[in-house]
Amino acid sequence: MLADNERQVILELLHREVVPAIGCTEPMAVALCVARATEQLGTLPQHIALRLSANILKNAMGVGIPGTGGMIGLPIAVAMGAIGGKSCLGLEVLRDCTSADLEAAKRYINEDRISIQLEEQDPDKLFIHVQVTGEDGRTAEACIKGSHTHFVEDPPLTLPQREGVVTCEGRAQGGDGELVEEPKGASPLSLFSVFTFATTQPLDDLRFILDSKRLNEAAAADGLRENYGHQLGKTLCSPLGRGIMGDGIFSKILSETSCACDARMAGAKIPVMSNSGSGNQGICATMPVVVFARENHNTEEELIRALTLSHLTAIYIKQSLGTLSALCGCVVASTGSSCGITYLMGGTYEQVAHSVKNMIANLTGMICDGAKPSCALKLTTGVGTAVMSAMLAIQHKYVTSAEGIIEDDVDRSIHNLTSIGSRGMDETDRFVLDIMTHKETLKG
Repeated sequence: MLADNERQVILELLHREVVPAIGCTEPMAVALCVARATEQLGTLPQHIALRLSANILKNAMGVGIPGTGGMIGLPIAVAMGAIGGKSCLGLEVLRDCTSADLEAAKRYINEDRISIQLEEQDPDKLFIHVQVTGEDGRTAEACIKGSHTHFVEDPPLTLPQREGVVTCEGRAQGGDGELVEEPKGASPLSLFSVFTFATTQPLDDLRFILDSKRLNEAAAADGLRENYGHQLGKTLCSPLGRGIMGDGIFSKILSETSCACDARMAGAKIPVMSNSGSGNQGICATMPVVVFARENHNTEEELIRALTLSHLTAIYIKQSLGTLSALCGCVVASTGSSCGITYLMGGTYEQVAHSVKNMIANLTGMICDGAKPSCALKLTTGVGTAVMSAMLAIQHKYVTSAEGIIEDDVDRSIHNLTSIGSRGMDETDRFVLDIMTHKETLKG
């Protein structure tokens, strides 16, 4: 069993990592950092200079920005962050931006006030440094690194202090804007502790996880109503899709998950519940579990515990993988949803561990080539594998230690996955970014 202090640490971790976000979290984190620096300056900057890690650049190049009518990329996110962003809103920084703010942001871009450079000194894969300059030559700076809302004071950074604005080492901004202490050291997680917590913690402590159901179901409904991105979700539940895929639980899981991703990647101004700083991971950890529970007639308690298991498994894996990596986040989040679905099928801890091994054996190596509308295809691949892995696991069928990177110990299998994603694929990550920034479509 888990000690009370362990339970409290895990509960705080869950609250911190499962938060609402509007838009892709990488450009939103950039907008958040710009908004904070602008607030420090106290006036609209004449110029904004950014230094960004390669992974931030990769994930912000092709994704829609909320409230911009379909505009994509970093410049509009930067301009909107400076003109209408509110840092107190965290990853919902652009929530209150108006159409007038959008028109002003377009003019700001046309005036060539924004410069963006690749950060080549700081090794963190999530690094954002912003320097804003006013008309009188005054400057202010802000820096985010490590996680999407973690403001830090870089050693060379000198921020003018203004009333009501604080940037401090070791503190992160929560989803509703408050500053919360970062815990010292990693949380004591293993797959067994995750399963134990999810299945035995008092239900009232976990009921907040239903907010992920509410937000992400609303995003899926919006994706079905409108024509977002590649419209994968709508295609799967169209007469064509039903004719090929049928109209069962499996096809509903795929279509509702991809509908939510279609909307988010196209820049729909709707909040989703994120996981570990990623809205797509939040969708992927939520929607398959929600749809399966609905179709399987599980109880509310079973749904709450399955969602907790799914989200917390994803958080556990991300702890050793890192916030951004060369490995597609849907591998992580769909592994969580496979655990949740296995639990909803009546699975034990042993069967949940089997589902994790099945997932790792299948999806390891799926690359991340940035946030973009086609992420819906990758989420659907991950979710499809999640269902198949759960189906095998519930029958005690699983990939064994005689095969590939799987070991008898499920936690060692997880760390083999994350080692490949965090270290083994570093060169792949650089190669992908090089391809993305030198495509023929970008020339001229």
